[in-house]
Amino acid sequence: MRPQPVVFPDAAAVAIDYLRPALAERGSPVPVGTRVPSPRPDRFVRIERIGGGRRDKVTDRARLDVHCWAESEEAAHDLATLARALLGDLPGWRGAVAYDVAEVGGPNLMPDPVTDTPRYAFAVEVSLRGKSLAL
Repeated sequence: MRPQPVVFPDAAAVAIDYLRPALAERGSPVPVGTRVPSPRPDRFVRIERIGGGRRDKVTDRARLDVHCWAESEEAAHDLATLARALLGDLPGWRGAVAYDVAEVGGPNLMPDPVTDTPRYAFAVEVSLRGKSLAL
């Protein structure tokens, strides 16, 4: 019998679907998405897959960039710190089996190049289990 092809969940969507309500539950209802809206809200989190690859037959190791905008450097830092802590707790969330989350780039100040708005960014790698395609 041939092994079945394996498909993987959208890592950015898994992280966004987890982070948006998790931020709200902690008193920070912030829009979270993969694209920066126009106009961009004062406080916003963008999660974007920037690479990573298949670790083995059933594991995708997605690298995600997380950017956090806010009204001040302190607020952007605090939002990034909260998002960082919450994303570290992603494993096993809502049917998307996440083996682990590893930080690959700690928070750093990266003011928005167009508006000079305070923005912090960090990067994580998330290992997600795929599902076999039934033929």
